[in-house]
Amino acid sequence: MVGARHRLTDAATDRFALAGARAVIATMHGKEQVIAPVLADALGLVCDLAQGLDTDAFGTFSRDRERTGTALDAARAKAKAAFALVPGARVALASEGSFGPHPHIPFAPMGHELVLLVDRETGLELAGHDTTLDVRYAHVIARTLDEAQGFADRIGFPQHALIVMGCAGGQPAPHLALRKGITTPAALAEAVSMAISESGAACVETDMRAHCNPTRMAAIARATQDLVRRHTSRCPACVYPGFAVTERIAGLPCEWCGTPTALPMAEVRACMACGHREERPALGPTHADPGLCPRCNP
Repeated sequence: MVGARHRLTDAATDRFALAGARAVIATMHGKEQVIAPVLADALGLVCDLAQGLDTDAFGTFSRDRERTGTALDAARAKAKAAFALVPGARVALASEGSFGPHPHIPFAPMGHELVLLVDRETGLELAGHDTTLDVRYAHVIARTLDEAQGFADRIGFPQHALIVMGCAGGQPAPHLALRKGITTPAALAEAVSMAISESGAACVETDMRAHCNPTRMAAIARATQDLVRRHTSRCPACVYPGFAVTERIAGLPCEWCGTPTALPMAEVRACMACGHREERPALGPTHADPGLCPRCNP
């Protein structure tokens, strides 16, 4: 019986092995530069581009094409389109980023990257994630070229490219004088002057497309590494990939008085295939800082 179980486990493990499998990456913005090497080295995937795929059709940061649905919805749509272009690929990879204000830290921007892997041979869908405050994501409404240039200096231009468009009612208007991928002072001056002449002001913002934003490209690389970690984390019951933390249980005791705090004391890992769950102590300190204790620091 034990030998039979080992044979079943080995077969299931082999079912998800990707060494030598052909993968297609759904991008037109250079993301393959950071996705392909990680997956080739860690999983053995042979990665190609989905040549001719217009990923802007699924939404743009410049607002000229709205994204419908969630980031995961958009990544799934990109993967499906990539499979249609490269029917011989076993795996499709797609990435989607979301940016906005931090939900708890005033005035701080936050970025979230998702890298999705779809294996149509096994039906596996798995995503890696990266959430960070290290983003170049900002904008300004400039009424003079000096204001636009000052903003550019603050956000790391020209290494980080800019988008310029006109304004309508004090809001960005992508239908007015839209210019993307601006990387030279001359191009910035020309775009800002045109937007101001057409609408009285220019909306100048960071170009969040991956090939125009090296800070974002680094986050995509980290999300890809997280995808690898998830793929190699197997359920101990059925060896399905993605045995990951799905819940954190609060209650880490205060170092001084032992009172439970809001910090996590345990993590729950769950399998999305068979539902197997395991509770493990949270990684990190075994006691909470008294400054975070509701009793010691009420």
